[in-house]
Formats: sequence, structure tokens, C-alpha cells
Amino acid sequence: MTNETPLNRHRLSPLWRRLALGLFLIGCGGTAAELLLLEHFEDPWQWTPIALLGVGLAGGFVLAIHATPGACRVFRFLMWLFMLAGVLGMYLHLKSNVEFEREMNAAVGGFDLVAKVLMGAMPALAPGHMALLGLLGFLVLLRHPALARGESSEKE
Repeated sequence: MTNETPLNRHRLSPLWRRLALGLFLIGCGGTAAELLLLEHFEDPWQWTPIALLGVGLAGGFVLAIHATPGACRVFRFLMWLFMLAGVLGMYLHLKSNVEFEREMNAAVGGFDLVAKVLMGAMPALAPGHMALLGLLGFLVLLRHPALARGESSEKE
């Protein structure tokens, strides 16, 4: 007979949690390095993902070293910001590509415009990587033991 309780049965394996956190940290570091190499810092909007990736790295390291309920809640908030940054970034990239294509050819429209915008100078879907990192961060927090401790102590 195992000592598996209903609470233990629903927790993710610590190994899988560490692997997901490791992938998150590697993804943040690699994405930040790529954005810096691409000189993605011409205006304040372009600094947003770089700053968020830096804060995400710090939050991920805190979570890896000392996962407390508060650290998990801050990390969860950061993941919402990652998701928002991904959606906002895709919008800004698409908007920039539309403006560029309309400047080049005011008559372009329909499917031709959509194709040119998606294949434009700004990688239209690349900011979606931020949202993907946010989802990976949420996976790290899924049924996290520190959050379970925090919720049980708040109820008492």
C-alpha cells in the first residue's frame, strides 16, 4: 500500500516542475539575448519585452531557490504580464507591417495585404513567444505545493 493521499495524487512531479522552470529560464534568457542582438530597443515599447524577460528571469530564479506562496503569486502576476506582452507585441508588429505595406502600395488590400503583412519586415507572430513563455510559467505553478500551503494557511 502506498501513502498516496488525494492531495499527493493531484500534484505534479517535482522533476517535471523543475524541468518546466528550467525551460522557462532558458527561454527567457535566449529571447532576451536575441532581442538585444536584434537591437530591439529603439523606443520604449521595444524595451518592454526585454525588461519583462529580465524580471521573469529573476522571478524564476527566486522560485527555483525559495518557493514561497508570495513568490508564486508574484510569478503568476508576471505570467499574466507575459501573456499581455505577447498579444500586445503581435498587435504592434502587425500594425507596423500594415502601415509599411500601405505606404509602399496604397491600393493593396484583401488577401494580398494579409499575406504581405504576415510576411512583412516585422515578424508578426514572433511576440507570441512571450505568451508561450507565460503559459509555460503557468505550468510551473500548476498545483504548486507552495500555493497549496499558502491557501491552507490563509483559510485558518
